[in-house]
Amino acid sequence: MKHSKRYRENAAKLDGGTEYELDQAISRVKELASAKFDETVEISINLGIDPRRADQMIRSSVTLPHGVGRVVRVLVLCREDRVKEALETGADHAGLDEFIEKIKGGWLEVDAVLATPDVMPQVGKVGRILGPRGLMPNPKTGTVTADIKKTVEEVKAGRLAFRVDKYGILHLPVGKASFDQAKLMDNVKSLLVTIQRLRPAAAKGQYFKRITISSTMGPGVRISRASAMSAVR
Repeated sequence: MKHSKRYRENAAKLDGGTEYELDQAISRVKELASAKFDETVEISINLGIDPRRADQMIRSSVTLPHGVGRVVRVLVLCREDRVKEALETGADHAGLDEFIEKIKGGWLEVDAVLATPDVMPQVGKVGRILGPRGLMPNPKTGTVTADIKKTVEEVKAGRLAFRVDKYGILHLPVGKASFDQAKLMDNVKSLLVTIQRLRPAAAKGQYFKRITISSTMGPGVRISRASAMSAVR
């Protein structure tokens, strides 16, 4: 993969292979975020699990204390009698049949899709479209819910649904480069604590194998395993 001149210059400022304490890693990421826009700070966590085994699959959600610094567009799939409630709560779109058809036609201008339990049979019709994009409502991530108000508010505030990929890696945003150090620290710690709590009983050996944090256009900065473990205690 060919990188930009800015990326190569920033990567040269890092000590190759060096692992940093969590606070140092966040500081370096902020220093290296030099694009003309407010870059997203992202974390990549390689876990010591085998996601091919059902008892080691990790799928859940987390509400970051300071959000992720972006506007989250929410679609609530529900029956007509709950559309007004969803929209008044803050959902950007709400309904059922018209949105099922729009999704079938290629419309996906949302960041999160929620659904009430009673409409899941209809939502299943677009599962093959929503699933690969991480948008399919699922009870395990709290996106299938009867409590529309609470869930929309949480998602708007920064709740993230996540699932490890086939290699056992999680990729998640944890804020913006413009966030101050303390807010990014709080968000990362909250995420790490959640991931630690979800450790499968069947997972043996080292759980946090590798953690890297970066900005949208910047190089990855390695976080030491010892620092990550300290953050979850």
